[in-house]
Amino acid sequence: MMKLKKSIILSVLTIGFAMIANAQDGQEIYESKCAVCHILGKDATGPNLIGIKAKWEGEEENLYEWVINPGELLASGKSERAKVAEQFSPAFMTPQDLTMEEAIAVIEYADTYEAPAAEAPAAEEAVAPSADAEEETIVYVDNYEKNLTLFKFFLFIIGILLLGIYIVSRSTTALISSELYREKIAEIHNKSKKGGKALTALLVIGFIGSSQIVSALSFTAPTPSAAELELWVYVTSQDLNALVVITILLLAFLLHMINMFYKALRLIKPKDKKAAEEQAASFTRALTGATPIEDEDKVDLGHDYDGIRELDNPMPPWWVALFVVTIIFSVVYVFHYHILGTGQLQEAEYNRSVEKANIEIAEYRKKNAMNVDETNATLMEDPADLMAGKALYQNNCTVCHKEDGSGDIGPNLTDAYWNYGGDIKDVFKVIKLGAPKGMPAHESTFNPIQIQQVASYVLHFDEVSQADGGKEPEGEKVE
Repeated sequence: MMKLKKSIILSVLTIGFAMIANAQDGQEIYESKCAVCHILGKDATGPNLIGIKAKWEGEEENLYEWVINPGELLASGKSERAKVAEQFSPAFMTPQDLTMEEAIAVIEYADTYEAPAAEAPAAEEAVAPSADAEEETIVYVDNYEKNLTLFKFFLFIIGILLLGIYIVSRSTTALISSELYREKIAEIHNKSKKGGKALTALLVIGFIGSSQIVSALSFTAPTPSAAELELWVYVTSQDLNALVVITILLLAFLLHMINMFYKALRLIKPKDKKAAEEQAASFTRALTGATPIEDEDKVDLGHDYDGIRELDNPMPPWWVALFVVTIIFSVVYVFHYHILGTGQLQEAEYNRSVEKANIEIAEYRKKNAMNVDETNATLMEDPADLMAGKALYQNNCTVCHKEDGSGDIGPNLTDAYWNYGGDIKDVFKVIKLGAPKGMPAHESTFNPIQIQQVASYVLHFDEVSQADGGKEPEGEKVE
């Protein structure tokens, strides 16, 4: 009968207290005193409090006493559920400065808490395309760096073709200058007048077209988005198309010259073996520029060394062509790199590569800013980071360590004594993973940057000695 009366009285008191302390009061108390260790919806340093009243069924009055002073309830020995709750975490729950009404409000809020439902995205309204949208055109932006690489490639190919044309023309000139085949070359020339006229017409048409093509090589200024590239020339797609056409024309001209050269050789080919050998020797002399044996007296310099005469033979056409190419290349190189400054020397190119790499590193660090843990945490000195750490500390740590870090339930954070090390990495680890002596883990509460900010703020505390009200030292002294 007495138990029934107590239950009725307790129920009335519970309802009355619940009416006085509403859900809003319970939420404010929970967020200020309980959210450090408890996460609604899952276990953390403390257990999940949703549905907690069902777990303490039959011991509701003990549940509220546990919230206010768990140590006192456990020492009384009247609650079996308190003994079970003690084993949940090595971090023992500290007494809370709450009234019975406030404890009931906290439990009512946590027990019936429901996570806010995610707002369903509003249905997108179908918008008919406007006339302006239909008229919009896609603006193509050239890739100037890629185009410059292709530009250099085409210049190289054009240079090779010009070199080939020069060599074939020199060889043809040497062949025509041979007295042995002068008459037959004249006959071939008479027979090839029509072909020569056709070739002349082809060249005229080609150069007329090329004049129009060269006008396309405008190398206009880049778009504003590409101005920071700082290239020595900006090549557009139209410029590349013009270079392709020029390359094709030069290739066709070279192939035609080679074809005409071999046609001439086939037409003057002798039928007897001796004449064929003479022609082969003459052809070799035409390519190498050597003087026939019977004409060596014309190029004899008069120097005789033990029967070896010095002759003034001309250089081979291919060698002369390569020599001319090297001279042209050296002149272009000097103007490009040293006079006009349109090209980057090795040092400038290196500095530009380093600057580009630094930008990429900064972007990578910004993108991966959350990749901070207890192995690579660094002490922050930026005032903005320290202010952010201060705000996080005041909202989550002052209950145990006081606002100035002098220590209350937790140790003094301002002196040189530390339980788990005083380095930034050690402090980061304790905040993140917690510690056996009652320090809860904040890995689920803070992100890595926030943990680093709090740890940095803690290491910037001014010392509060025991004589000034600070808690007595704990742990080992760290220099």
